[in-house]
Amino acid sequence: MDIQSTIATLSKSADFVVDETHAHQSLRYYYLSSLMRDKHSFHKVIEYIKTNKHIPIKELSGHLPIERVESVHTGEEFITQIMRGALLIGERDKHDSFLALPLKKHDGREVTITENEYTVAGPKEGFIEDLDVNLNLIRKRIAVPELIVDEMTVGRLSKSRLAMIYLEGIVDDQLLQTVKQRLADMDYDEFVDITQVSQFITDNPNSPFAQLLETERPDRVASSVTEGKVVLVLDGSPLALIGPTNLIEFFSSPDDYYDQWPVGMFIRLLRICAVIFSVIATSFYIAITTFHHELIPDDLLITMVATRIEVPYPPIVEVLILELTIELLREAGARLPERIGQTIGIVGGIVIGTAIVEASLASSVLLIIVALTALASFTTPIYQMGNTIRLLRFPFILLAQIYGFIGIAICLLLCIHHLLTLKSFGHPYLTPVYPLRIKDFKDSFFRLPIWVQGKRPETLRTKKQDRFTRHKKVKAKQDIEE
Repeated sequence: MDIQSTIATLSKSADFVVDETHAHQSLRYYYLSSLMRDKHSFHKVIEYIKTNKHIPIKELSGHLPIERVESVHTGEEFITQIMRGALLIGERDKHDSFLALPLKKHDGREVTITENEYTVAGPKEGFIEDLDVNLNLIRKRIAVPELIVDEMTVGRLSKSRLAMIYLEGIVDDQLLQTVKQRLADMDYDEFVDITQVSQFITDNPNSPFAQLLETERPDRVASSVTEGKVVLVLDGSPLALIGPTNLIEFFSSPDDYYDQWPVGMFIRLLRICAVIFSVIATSFYIAITTFHHELIPDDLLITMVATRIEVPYPPIVEVLILELTIELLREAGARLPERIGQTIGIVGGIVIGTAIVEASLASSVLLIIVALTALASFTTPIYQMGNTIRLLRFPFILLAQIYGFIGIAICLLLCIHHLLTLKSFGHPYLTPVYPLRIKDFKDSFFRLPIWVQGKRPETLRTKKQDRFTRHKKVKAKQDIEE
């Protein structure tokens, strides 16, 4: 489509303005009033152009007091610039050359604390929906020229700005080429959030496990980039996408690095154990009460029988009743306004749980187990993995009802097999366990001191492995001892 046809199409919209009243005889101004910045900047540009009438439009870009003035020569470029809120200046009787001045409105929320990845210590600010602001939050944490921001446009209709961020001289070229190729292969009309991009470029979109890590924290992004990973940020989305990643990173929180390393290691191990408990606790209850009574001590067995004596159906039914009740309460609490949602989650859980036990629809022992599994699932610092854990419990429950411990073992083996086949941008998902990378265990299940983590992860195949020089580390340690 040529520029003249583009202007004719845009003229059907009420907010498209072709301004001739402010221009001198040879120029016209084109803009979308819904995207234009405040009128003060617009009038300043007009006044400056009027005082420099003798300068031809082709040479005007070098004299305007505005950064990033671009030339437009095609209909596609005209649409791209006008939709980004630019003011286009062209000659009255010609439609072959325009100047695009970035005067877009920047209406949006201010940088606030993170909502889903809250930490006790460390930085509090999180990403917002403005790409330029998000890039600023990353830039000020990595203030080196090697930080490359490769920007592109995605979505046939949305024309959304997507930035790919990496450190030149550190990131693996093959990883970079893989990401670029997958982004180039995307073909969709609208990208509203970075999670939609993730579904197109992930290795296995049918897996319940997320293979790319979504985060709203600039400090996590900065740490990932310095490790040699690639980060994707989409205009209009308050999340960044990090890859490649592995399973352990979904249980890692920035707080692990802001605390003393023994504390950080203990909390991470506690978090991993809590997640395992959350997945298999209710299925163990079903297997034991249905098939394996001999594993329960006599005193505990008497208590469990006493609590279940009036329950009229098998354990799997009461488990499903309580599990689905917890899921309903969790979903209702997330969708309702914040203050009402908190009330529903706390009061609703207590009232409904007590009523279910008193009505003999479930045993009090099971109510305690289900409550603990729900509490354990909340320890996951990444929302994506929290949803996966919620889903995984149900296959374990069903197989435990059919085969007991053998069913749990079968489900566990299938889960491990699936994880072994998963990859993130071509990198194994279970690293450093498989393939085995002993050196990468320094920051996996265990969080060892920073001065021990002198090299970047081997699995990323970065161009520079060292994160600090050995002699400086030794000298610093000697100075501390003295």
